[in-house]
Amino acid sequence: MRGTTLHRTTTVTAVAAAALLVVGCGAGSGAGSSGSGATPPSAPPASSAPVPPSAPASPSLPPTPTGTGCAPEVQLTAADTGRTVCLAQGGRIRIALDGSKDRPWAVVAARGDALEATNAGIAVPPGDALAAFEAVAPGTAWLTSSRPLCARQPGRNACLGIEQWTVTVTVTAP
Repeated sequence: MRGTTLHRTTTVTAVAAAALLVVGCGAGSGAGSSGSGATPPSAPPASSAPVPPSAPASPSLPPTPTGTGCAPEVQLTAADTGRTVCLAQGGRIRIALDGSKDRPWAVVAARGDALEATNAGIAVPPGDALAAFEAVAPGTAWLTSSRPLCARQPGRNACLGIEQWTVTVTVTAP
């Protein structure tokens, strides 16, 4: 009897976990989030906390401050979503978003006149998004990308949730 009870409990737990996974994947699929053609936000997200100019954008690359207090070079990853970084005019920003074939990142888009796209310099593995920008004018720019929240699998139901990546870049004059 004890073995049967354990089996039923395990089965119920597995079914409950699967139901929560399906509900979680569909949670982000409201109006305006279906498809990768979503427009970038018109202003930085209200919930994003600004990062002090001297703080590194990513723990892997501490910036060297310039006379403006902003970094001459910044490297960003998917973990930097929602951040605000300060970049000195003439500086460079590099983005490396690691994805997969089943959950590919869209090309990183920049909105605003402060940044200009440059060659990222390397080949992109399937699903990844690599980008590089040069700070060409003082101002603010918004970098965005997105990818499916759930993996695409042939012959299986797919959720319509989208994971959004956004970083605000403030460029200062030298």
